Amino acid sequence: MATRAATKKRPAARKSSKAVVKTFETVLVEKKDRIAWVTMNRPEKRNAMSPQMHLDMNEALEELAIDDSIDVVVITGAGKAFSAGQDIRLYFRGTAGDPALRYKSKKASHHWRWSTLSRFPKLTIAMVNGYCFGGAFTQVSACDLAIAADDAIFGLSEINWGILPGGIVSWNVVNTMSFRDAMYYAITGDTFTGKEAANMRFVNKSVPKAKLKAETIKLAKKMMKKNPMAVRYTKEAVRAVKEMSADQAADYLGAKSDALKWADPENGRQKGMVQFLDDKSYRPGFGEYNRKKK
Repeated sequence: MATRAATKKRPAARKSSKAVVKTFETVLVEKKDRIAWVTMNRPEKRNAMSPQMHLDMNEALEELAIDDSIDVVVITGAGKAFSAGQDIRLYFRGTAGDPALRYKSKKASHHWRWSTLSRFPKLTIAMVNGYCFGGAFTQVSACDLAIAADDAIFGLSEINWGILPGGIVSWNVVNTMSFRDAMYYAITGDTFTGKEAANMRFVNKSVPKAKLKAETIKLAKKMMKKNPMAVRYTKEAVRAVKEMSADQAADYLGAKSDALKWADPENGRQKGMVQFLDDKSYRPGFGEYNRKKK
């Protein structure tokens, strides 16, 4: 479909959507050029996820989901790590004697890392800047796209603690990686680099660390040129049809396509057809149409 160049302007941001955002104890949120940078912020612990971080991430993402001033959310980590996984001391041992806190922490952990991110109404990108271990695989899998630094270090280290990749980590890796790669790294506990993660398609690509943010911004801006409702419906459809039969998928996608026509305020379908058929200003795969006049 066509880019947004010929579609309606974005709606004005709500008065409440400002560059200054709420301060959280363990999460940083920064907004610039319609990109929200959501940073797990416990660098001294390699951004290991504590109960408080799960609560903070839930609240931050809920606010960004309805924030008209941003189009893309980038999830990353402060310092030298993306996230070292769950904080063993605070998340596991710290809640062992408090069933209420354990329940609340577990629910919050699953909610933002999977339920919220995998269904987020705006495009999400995981920017893996360093160590990414255990439970942190879930938010990488939940994001729509993922970019890693070449020298980022990934690992499913649970086997070394005598446990398995719990929550839904095992389910995520076997659905994102090949079966052989998922099995190998889950049962050996071996680590792999960002380059290797890209080769096995756990992330979309890896780049030198010095270029990581610039490449992430480049990808975000590329996606911001697309019709936002079409992007939302497409990413929802891709996730949904993966578990369907061909007949179920055909029925679902037909209904989803019809729903998009009514839900899209930019009427991107009609405008795209005009650009392609009448104006000849867009050619899929070739970008702007530059046919020479005879």
